[in-house]
Amino acid sequence: MVVMPDAPIDVPSWVQDAVFYQIFPDRFAKSPRLAKPSGIEPWATPPSVHGYKGGDLLGVVERLDHLEALGVTALYLNPVFRSASNHRYHTHDYHHVDPMLGGDAALRSLLDAAHERGMRVVLDGVFNHASRGFLQFNDILENGAHSAYLDWFRVRDLPLNAYGGGELNYDAWWNLPALPKLNTATPAVREFLWQVGERWLAFGADGWRLDVPNEIDDDAFWREFRRRCRAVKDDCYLVGEIWGDAGRWLAGDQFDAVMNYPLTRAIFGYVGGAGEGRGLADAELARSGLRHIRPLDAAGFADAVLALLRRHPREAVHAQLNLLGSHDTPRARTVLLEDDAALRLAYLLLFSLPGAPCIYYGDELGLTGGHDPGCRNTVPWDDQDAWDAELLAFLGRLSALRAERACLRRGELGVLAAEDEVLVFAREHLGEGVVVAVNAGDAAAVLPAASGVSGRRRELLGGAEVELVPGSTVLPPRAGWLLGPPAG
Repeated sequence: MVVMPDAPIDVPSWVQDAVFYQIFPDRFAKSPRLAKPSGIEPWATPPSVHGYKGGDLLGVVERLDHLEALGVTALYLNPVFRSASNHRYHTHDYHHVDPMLGGDAALRSLLDAAHERGMRVVLDGVFNHASRGFLQFNDILENGAHSAYLDWFRVRDLPLNAYGGGELNYDAWWNLPALPKLNTATPAVREFLWQVGERWLAFGADGWRLDVPNEIDDDAFWREFRRRCRAVKDDCYLVGEIWGDAGRWLAGDQFDAVMNYPLTRAIFGYVGGAGEGRGLADAELARSGLRHIRPLDAAGFADAVLALLRRHPREAVHAQLNLLGSHDTPRARTVLLEDDAALRLAYLLLFSLPGAPCIYYGDELGLTGGHDPGCRNTVPWDDQDAWDAELLAFLGRLSALRAERACLRRGELGVLAAEDEVLVFAREHLGEGVVVAVNAGDAAAVLPAASGVSGRRRELLGGAEVELVPGSTVLPPRAGWLLGPPAG
């Protein structure tokens, strides 16, 4: 078993029990209770880079039954604050929810409705950069050298070339003029952002997903952010968007967890990256942060998982936000070239490894889509014939099993065997345990003798009983078993 050494790290205990669901508000659901501007694109048409579809927060409230039936216990919302972009990463006003989403009142309704069902709600905090419409930046546009806010940004020359017509003369995220970087070395900026963090937790949010926090290269800033947030809500969840090694941020003084993209890459490398007839959507992946996925056999995947478990304190490992897709990546089904067997194996691993699984909105219905804007398509609520009902039921069953069995949420992991394309591992907690056996290969394979797993067990996903004989029992190709304790 991999057991991390004890560490004095305070991570919200509810997170390791959670099933998260990420929502891109403009594309998830549109409520008829909210009037919309006239320039909204038709809901069912393909998404565009700049167009709005008109999804809103009351639409989320109206679909909570769907999420509850899926087993979701926590929502992660992409940005909801006032902005002139459909994704709302161009923040105009951190103190108010975008009117097109229903304003502050709609967020209040969503928080109340979610909390009544026992669901937590995590907001997206975009604190590295603002927008050209942000009051303090607009003040510089209007007043130049006389602005009171020149030190809120790193301005090299005036007037600002915010709309072309010259060389960019201020720091901007990825040199995009629409996204001026905030100067967090300025005390007033730091205090402003810390107060935003406090404000929305006091309003009722349960945590923050922090956008590109590594670009605020200042541990003291994030330590104080954590201290201030925890003073408002002592079990708030702070999860950072860190794509690589997150050790610096998971020592217990900054973030509780990160979006676990290294695990995402490993899962795709194992279930879709090797074997005849399999593959990955390399062209789409090359445009996203999931590039450089390498094919992994069972041993390679096991080594990758064990390395991730050992890299961070145990508390952080069990609080990681584990995911297969997000608004920044192609959808999982597209990554796996619509290979449904590989997709089910990927979800089985996602739900049975340490950390909190996160479903990207619509993926439970089998939506496809390449990199942005393709992965930001709308949910076909009025066309349920387009849904993958089998996948939806499969994910619901995984969520239910995770809720029923503490070992899947809190258990230690032990790799029992990893031979060729067959992986066998166990999760154990307080005397309760399950075994996961996966054959990612294209041919049937025997249960490795080295696994030591034997006897009659119930396969929990399908309900059938299986007689396990190491070195003899045959695992079907491209299949996985979630095995309960021995019968009798």
